[in-house]
Amino acid sequence: MPGGLSEQTTNMTTLVLGATGATGKLLVQELLGRGQTVKAIVRSPESLSEAIENHENCLVVHAAVLDLSDAELAEHTRGCEAIASCLGHNLSLKGIFGQPRRLVTEATRRICAAVKANKPAVPVKFVLMNTTGNRNRDLEEPISFAQNCVIGLLRLLLPPHVDNEQAADFLRCEICQDDAAIEWVAVRPDGLIDEGQVTEYDLHPSPTRSAIFDAGKTSRINVGHFMAELISDHGTWEAWKGQMPVIYNR
Repeated sequence: MPGGLSEQTTNMTTLVLGATGATGKLLVQELLGRGQTVKAIVRSPESLSEAIENHENCLVVHAAVLDLSDAELAEHTRGCEAIASCLGHNLSLKGIFGQPRRLVTEATRRICAAVKANKPAVPVKFVLMNTTGNRNRDLEEPISFAQNCVIGLLRLLLPPHVDNEQAADFLRCEICQDDAAIEWVAVRPDGLIDEGQVTEYDLHPSPTRSAIFDAGKTSRINVGHFMAELISDHGTWEAWKGQMPVIYNR
């Protein structure tokens, strides 16, 4: 786990997408605990805890992100130094196979377009929650034939997997490494579990185990902590920007 907060940035505003999700709400709590300002676009604000909804540093926008116009997205991103997406698909038949099938990808694309429309003076940080099931194609990440076959089936059978791949590929291939308006990191946890507090965790540029046949564990609260570190700590951001770090519980 990264140590020390000597380079913490104060008075930042972060726009969080997916703030009512299992990981998103933990990220919001972590950011607020660090004295940051949070703007959360949520479809169901009743899913937020009272502590978050009534926090003086939290602004809740009641909307489905893809229903907002380009002008509205530009307004909501204006003044935000960072954006974090913890969007995902509900684990139900409708959530997996229903619309929008490209929720994460389209939200990433449209939010980035909104940031560019604002022409920020300094690049905005974009932190995307992704998965170890998605390879970083900028690196030669080894993958077994068997795992490659399973991933191929997931692409055919599970639209959310393709959504995760395309969202990260948008950042890699269209935002790239030298965009004047946006810098990015895609965080890849392994098998997600719930724990009550932040514990020690390890970070790697690529998976050190098979996401299919030898999956590790990553607690959601650790993912929220690392995403908050990326947003609020300059050294952590500089170490990982433009990459897809993998996070495992130690």
